[in-house]
Amino acid sequence: MIDDPDSAVYRVRVAPLEAMNGNICRILMIGDVVSAVGTEKLTAVLPRLKKEYAADVTVVNGENAAVGNGLTRQAAEQIFSAGADCITGGNHTFRRREFYEYLDASEFCLRPENYGESAPGRGICIVDKGSVRVGVVNLLGTVFMEPLENPFDCMDRALEALRGEVHFTVVDFHAEATAEKRAMGFYLDGKVAAVAGTHTHVQTADEQILPCGTAYITDLGMTGPVQSVLGVEPSLAIEKMRTHLPVRFQNPDGECLLQGVCIDVDKQTGKAVHIERISV
Repeated sequence: MIDDPDSAVYRVRVAPLEAMNGNICRILMIGDVVSAVGTEKLTAVLPRLKKEYAADVTVVNGENAAVGNGLTRQAAEQIFSAGADCITGGNHTFRRREFYEYLDASEFCLRPENYGESAPGRGICIVDKGSVRVGVVNLLGTVFMEPLENPFDCMDRALEALRGEVHFTVVDFHAEATAEKRAMGFYLDGKVAAVAGTHTHVQTADEQILPCGTAYITDLGMTGPVQSVLGVEPSLAIEKMRTHLPVRFQNPDGECLLQGVCIDVDKQTGKAVHIERISV
């Protein structure tokens, strides 16, 4: 449904939006930012979106924000300047070695936790807003992805580390397989406030509150060019798939979109009470 055509924000409500009160914390989680065009879109839209939703905490996946893919200091700082409290990553986070020092230094720029202690950076942070402390965990799936530590075991350890330190936790699960994401959602149902999938760049329509109070969506979508194949110039993606030869991908200019979800969490219970899909 379109609530306000002038806002250009498409919303799907899956539960009544209750009146906000001091017990509610509102989280924005934004899908993979793609290249400079995606970063520009985020910069243009996110401040207004945060104000419109009165967001308390904003988590943005930025693993493809650099031109070409990966992440750079400049791209990360642009995302933070746009209003992100935390940047999450994925399988392209380590694409640029010059970024490793920044990962080590930045408390709120994450890489998947299951890369282990030998990798630069960290996969867990705490966003402290005074009245609420929110844990953020970044994980990478292993089905059709890299053979890392089992993400379920890794998540158990992350929750133990956050126990007593936060009001609740949200998870960016950067994974390829829908089944793995769904399984993680149910595994963490009641243990975290939200499990949001990233990586596939196509927003799914399965946002829901799981039975024990965890907000879930299989994929947040993408912040990048509309007329593209997951952010890539279509002719180049077609060439790669038709010839199986190396192709240097480029990101097209033109109309962009920003996608994600807004989640309301009861600070006292740590349970999600509302999830709303956003596409701008």
